[in-house]
Amino acid sequence: MAIYDKPVRVHMKEMADDFSLQDGQVFTKQQAIGWFTEHYSKRKSSSIAADLIRFSTNAKSRIHYNVKPSDDDLFFQIDGAHFRLYDPNKDPPPIYEASGIQPEKDDDELQGPTEFAYEADLKNYLAKNLSVIEAGLKLYEDEEIKGIEFPVGGRFIDILAVDSNGKLVVIELKVSKGYDRVVGQLMRYMAWIQKNQAESGQQVRGIIVAREISEDLKLACSLLPDVHLFEYELSLTLKRVDTKSVS
Repeated sequence: MAIYDKPVRVHMKEMADDFSLQDGQVFTKQQAIGWFTEHYSKRKSSSIAADLIRFSTNAKSRIHYNVKPSDDDLFFQIDGAHFRLYDPNKDPPPIYEASGIQPEKDDDELQGPTEFAYEADLKNYLAKNLSVIEAGLKLYEDEEIKGIEFPVGGRFIDILAVDSNGKLVVIELKVSKGYDRVVGQLMRYMAWIQKNQAESGQQVRGIIVAREISEDLKLACSLLPDVHLFEYELSLTLKRVDTKSVS
């Protein structure tokens, strides 16, 4: 549901005009948050961070944010905190689809191209079928920003969802074995969401989905009532095609 009458892209253009941005001039994420706090205070800082990614032509995660070509090609992301105007004459073409792009990962999660593609497929499937994890679980949405690769302080949550009781749910995916070190990562994301995204009194839960859950991970989560573990299985069914009936 829209917070304001005008779409956020109009607000972003207003911000750029107020900043009097010239070609090559840099502004920061904090400056953008400060401008929105002054002019459109209902927007959360985390949503503004996601909007900056959506409107940055080279941001890898913008593919999840319903980008409209040309209309949403406003900025160029220099790093996680600095941006400038997009220059179509000098900058690479805008990113509109995955096309081999690898999502950002922690240093201890480096994977090969096959694993990256596999995780992207798993992520996209679960984002569209969250009920297979839990009845009533829905993808988080804030206007046109959705909870796939949701930005949290320079990193990205695989999936941010909302359960049937209104709790925010942080979901982390591991395409192979889930080890105990993922708990620290998940708790960091949950704490960030609790502090920066949750409404007053809104609780945050965590879910880890992996092909195999290690015994150490089970032990690490045994005293965490708000963290749940899931193992996934893939199945394949083949149907023989009868060629005898071909005329």
